[in-house]
Amino acid sequence: MGAWWDRNIIDPGKLPLLLALAAFILAFVVVRGITRLIRAGKGPFHNLTPGGLHIHHAVPGVLLMVAGGFCAVGSGRHGVGAGIAAVVFGVGAGLVLDEFALILHLSDVYWTEQGRQSVEVVVMAAALGVLVLAGFSPLGVADVGPEEHDGRTGVLVGTLVNFCFVVLALLKGKPRMAVLGVLVPLLALVGAVRLARPDSFWARRLYRDRHRTRARATLRYYRRDRRWAGPRHRLENLIGGAPDPTASGAGRRARK
Repeated sequence: MGAWWDRNIIDPGKLPLLLALAAFILAFVVVRGITRLIRAGKGPFHNLTPGGLHIHHAVPGVLLMVAGGFCAVGSGRHGVGAGIAAVVFGVGAGLVLDEFALILHLSDVYWTEQGRQSVEVVVMAAALGVLVLAGFSPLGVADVGPEEHDGRTGVLVGTLVNFCFVVLALLKGKPRMAVLGVLVPLLALVGAVRLARPDSFWARRLYRDRHRTRARATLRYYRRDRRWAGPRHRLENLIGGAPDPTASGAGRRARK
């Protein structure tokens, strides 16, 4: 275990990434737990409203991200300083992304249906962190031979091709596939070759006069959304709490 840890985590300098990812997930879990307790009226927790001004936890989150980010840039990938900076950044990112929907809509949507976007973004960010952590030198950092070095041109070409697939997936209205496809090329390829979502830029531009293709896309994504909306919402409710059906904007949520 010690040899594996040194070979795959310490030597390639991935310990700060691991610490940041762990701090990010832990911060999100803790802050969601506290907000759900406040919403239920349980425990000693309450909203921070000094002088009548409500302080959202994205505010200290931004400050922590800035501090952790600058410290991380100056401390490198090794040493105690790098680990501390990574933890500070991870905690800040967890606090900020927990209120991603609020920042996106510039409205108090924490417990509304739009608030689900925060949970989706946090899950996506955590998945990306895991992929990055596992993606670099999965077989060890000391096993790169002359053949791998000579293949840098091929790697560059492959990266550019995958970038094209990522852009196509975005244009076709598949942001999740596009983001994950940055690290998993097969996902970007699948998103690029399959039918676009009917509300995407690609469909609006290229399916405008192709009525049969537009109908196929509409039917496919209607069936897919109908099939997966229920399980996805149940998972999001388990992670972040169920939305309040009476909440519709600023000042309406129970938590804030």
